[in-house]
Amino acid sequence: MSLLRERLQNGDIVVAPGIYDGLSALIAAQAGFEALYLSGASIAYTRFGRSDIGLVSMTEVADTLGAICERVENPIIVDADTGFGNALNVQRTVKLFERNGAAAIQLEDQATPKRCGHLDGKTLVSAGEMVGKIKAALDARQSDDTLIVARTDAIAVEGFAAAMERASRYMEAGCDILFIEAPQSVDEMRSITSRFGNRVPLLANMVEGGKTPILSASELKEIGYRIAIFPGGLTRALAHCMTAYFASLQQHGTTTPFRDRMLDFNALNALIGTPELLKRGRSYDAAHFEDQA
Repeated sequence: MSLLRERLQNGDIVVAPGIYDGLSALIAAQAGFEALYLSGASIAYTRFGRSDIGLVSMTEVADTLGAICERVENPIIVDADTGFGNALNVQRTVKLFERNGAAAIQLEDQATPKRCGHLDGKTLVSAGEMVGKIKAALDARQSDDTLIVARTDAIAVEGFAAAMERASRYMEAGCDILFIEAPQSVDEMRSITSRFGNRVPLLANMVEGGKTPILSASELKEIGYRIAIFPGGLTRALAHCMTAYFASLQQHGTTTPFRDRMLDFNALNALIGTPELLKRGRSYDAAHFEDQA
């Protein structure tokens, strides 16, 4: 049984911060998080300086996932957007992401081009098309330990009741985790967990400044959620820090006034394990093997 599936069965809540590359994944793992969330939005923000409107491709996410899984062993929940096409595209996406190390793959019922779940103007595929995508994903995975997350964005498009009906169909299709995006009140969140919480693990999405109230992990657990993701929090914190850093450098012509908010050269190398990496490299030096000849 995978670590993520096991954690979801033990009654606790899994907190998965959003990450977007090897460094952010490493620091989150070092902070003690058991699972991580590879955010498509954060890839768009950091790699391209662009909005979360469906501009990131399947292979770009897969390459990022592979680099992360090479660096950390934590279970990674991967944002696969719409699956990057129809049901056959979904199968290719699931196979590729699973090979690259995904522990869970999230699919949503938006139409292409998709957009952030907390932006207005979303459109949806039919519930039937999404059910087909879920079944295609389940058929494509090589291991039952690779979890399929089904997300519906219907609250903003068709209303809360319609979103609940879509979620019911997606659960019946066999998804492992259910993600009803952007409830707008704690009462709506409680309605979601009251209907589905004892039947399938539920995921809550905490977006600072978004449509859903921000609750702590303990509050979400009390309501009945099993996973809490904070997908873009790090990127928003980083953008705040970068704005201050560049303003300080522009003003002073030096990084000295900002040094108390930075790691120096040695501290960064210690964090990423440079001394250990160099030591390992020396164990393969030619001199070791020439002496043995």
